[in-house]
Amino acid sequence: MHPEYDVKDMALAESGLARIEWAEREMPVLRLIRQRFAEERPLEGIRVAACLHVTTETANLMRTLQEGGADVVICASNPLSTQDDAAAAMVSYFEIPVFAIKGEDNDTYYEHIAATLDHQPHLTMDDGADLVSMLHRSRREVLEGVIGGTEETTTGVIRLRAMQEAGKLEYPIIAVNDADTKHFFDNRYGTGQSTIDGVIRATNVLLAGKVFVVGGYGWCSRGIASRASGMGANVIVTEVDPLRALEAVMDGFRVMPMAEAAEIGDLFVTSTGDINVIDRHHFERMKDGAIVANSGHFNVELNLKALGEMATEVRRIRQFIDEYTLPDGRRIYVLGEGRLVNLAAAEGHPSAVMDMSFANQALSAEYMVENRDKLQNAVYRVPEAIDADVARLKLHAMGVEIDTLTEEQERYLHSWEHGT
Repeated sequence: MHPEYDVKDMALAESGLARIEWAEREMPVLRLIRQRFAEERPLEGIRVAACLHVTTETANLMRTLQEGGADVVICASNPLSTQDDAAAAMVSYFEIPVFAIKGEDNDTYYEHIAATLDHQPHLTMDDGADLVSMLHRSRREVLEGVIGGTEETTTGVIRLRAMQEAGKLEYPIIAVNDADTKHFFDNRYGTGQSTIDGVIRATNVLLAGKVFVVGGYGWCSRGIASRASGMGANVIVTEVDPLRALEAVMDGFRVMPMAEAAEIGDLFVTSTGDINVIDRHHFERMKDGAIVANSGHFNVELNLKALGEMATEVRRIRQFIDEYTLPDGRRIYVLGEGRLVNLAAAEGHPSAVMDMSFANQALSAEYMVENRDKLQNAVYRVPEAIDADVARLKLHAMGVEIDTLTEEQERYLHSWEHGT
């Protein structure tokens, strides 16, 4: 039997509660949803197993689901992304079973996912699809009770769509990541700001004047490139997609293969969802002092196994920096063990953008319960009505008003008779 919870230190709970309350101030949309959930209880009797970054923002999502009637349990979706005080506070103040410790080893990470699945969930909430993967691979006895799930991030959606194409996905999942109010804002503005925050907290280097190489130009990488440029860095983008590469050029960035960028970059950050974006032959070309980080979900974007084989010495030089010394004396610095640097070395996305992402999570969970008999075993986009509702609530919370179409304008947009 697994314990009722597994967190680092329950003495951290009080400080965690204060930070959860601080995050809530910037999450007005989720707060409004929680108020409605408390009245309507749309998730009454539903057991939810969540595998997410265990942060103060996530705590507010769990509280919202709980107010809606759900019985929730949560584990970490990355070994270095847990905020231990938030984990302790969820257990102590909200009686939510939490299985997450920052810095947990690989075995403990998967033991925690297994403990979460012992909850016999009706709904899964995943961030990277590790929980769904374990459920389909080794915990298939739990599948029978699952009615649906949600997925938070690009990496997880890629994995789930691969499962669907292979005919292996055995329940419907809503790709929260694909909501416009998620990837336009969370991925771009959240990842952009929090990644730069993580790099600076880890290193305290000046970005202005540095050559900053960004791997990829999806929504997350766009945000990183934009924010690095805003700090005065000379940004280079690497891509495999011609349309995204062209967009990066049009946005004013230099675009080149990673092998060329490796020779001139001062800092490198990947955020693609793919493997070995920075590989052995790239490390071989890097100059002395190059700093390498990853802001994608898994550390596989950096081939750290190859770098370790190349190095003659590896030492921890600062809290979040490992120095790899190569045979010719060059040193390469890896931040946060190659795990997503914004959570490994900083606090993750600002609460204001997680407000929209987690509003999508809560409303998608409600939608999944209401439509449990209508959905196939496939990956679905967030319904447009939910996306629009989240945007509308966010604008309202920000005190922003917008126009509405007149009846004449509505008729014009839906007719074909009117010309010039």
